[in-house]
Amino acid sequence: MLEYDEIRAELLALNPEISELSEALGLKRLEKEISELDEQTMRPDFWNDAENAKKTGKKLGAMKNTRDAFLRLKGDYEDVLTMVELAEEEDDPSLLTEIKEAAEKVKAALLSQKLSTLLSGEYDGKNAILTLHAGAGGTEAMDWVEMLYRMFTRWAERHDFKYELLDYLDGEEAGIKSASVLIQGLNAYGLLKSEHGVHRLVRVSPFDSSGRRHTSFASLEVMPEIDEDVHVEIRDEDIEFEVYRASGAGGQKVNKTSSAVRITHKPTGIVCACQTQRSQLQNREYAMRMLKSKLIEIKEREHLEKISDIKGEQLQIAWGAQIRSYVFMPYTMAKDHRTGFEAGNINAVMDGEIDGFINAYLKAKSLEKSFGETF
Repeated sequence: MLEYDEIRAELLALNPEISELSEALGLKRLEKEISELDEQTMRPDFWNDAENAKKTGKKLGAMKNTRDAFLRLKGDYEDVLTMVELAEEEDDPSLLTEIKEAAEKVKAALLSQKLSTLLSGEYDGKNAILTLHAGAGGTEAMDWVEMLYRMFTRWAERHDFKYELLDYLDGEEAGIKSASVLIQGLNAYGLLKSEHGVHRLVRVSPFDSSGRRHTSFASLEVMPEIDEDVHVEIRDEDIEFEVYRASGAGGQKVNKTSSAVRITHKPTGIVCACQTQRSQLQNREYAMRMLKSKLIEIKEREHLEKISDIKGEQLQIAWGAQIRSYVFMPYTMAKDHRTGFEAGNINAVMDGEIDGFINAYLKAKSLEKSFGETF
């Protein structure tokens, strides 16, 4: 069949790119380093230095994840080629849809891994902490925050990343006023930092009995999760702790004792909170890690020399500040206003298919670094 010939030609054209990716990742060197680190972990005295053992374990885990992701890609690529050959031999058109979908997944995985080689920032390989806030739009905006929370957690699931809800505040009538979630996975921050900014929704509101179209806004802050061993200078006198009773929908998500912790950094006005851990001590530790992450993220983004230079942000969560628009009415489309990337299948986007936006952003940032273009 002609369709199978076209798919095979597209796949064969990817072979040089897969070889280039292997070289870019330094796969042979990676295998050697993994083997050496594996040998270290087998030594009887390895755990005598707990701090060094922890660092080595993290490094080894990250390297294995990189290697395994590439090997999975290569295996999937070879599997699709085999499927094409078998389908042609049996002259079976019923496999065409399945093969097309598998080929598209291979192409998407290849692009994603190629772009991950561009993640050279100091914290790009870290986990990511996402904090969502409802903006202009009332109940509709709070429902929008809940929709975005679902979108990002579905994206995490698609990438086999884990996620953990750290803090949230329910809306008065529906949705969520604010929420913080930890996304755990290799390069989570490097990928998701592209999502930092204001997200705009246009749709016919289910909360409007007149069926009118509404525009709502929500902001997303993306921070790298900072390791405990990373030193950030935060003076005790600059910190204000507040303990309060956790709250949540029907008591299903949190322990409703006075264990929730809110930390305010007085010089910048930055507030971080955690209420989902089992004890006040754990919530305090998470909140402090979030504060460290927030301070470092701003310092990196604003190219500041010192943490003390941070004055805090005044981000207006309203019209004119959005990085992306999600339109459900009168047409369906999601468009990124920085890169111009568009997706017509809005339902797929809300189900977590946002890699196209992420990849477009990384490509644009790469061009900016290479050619000095303003982005």
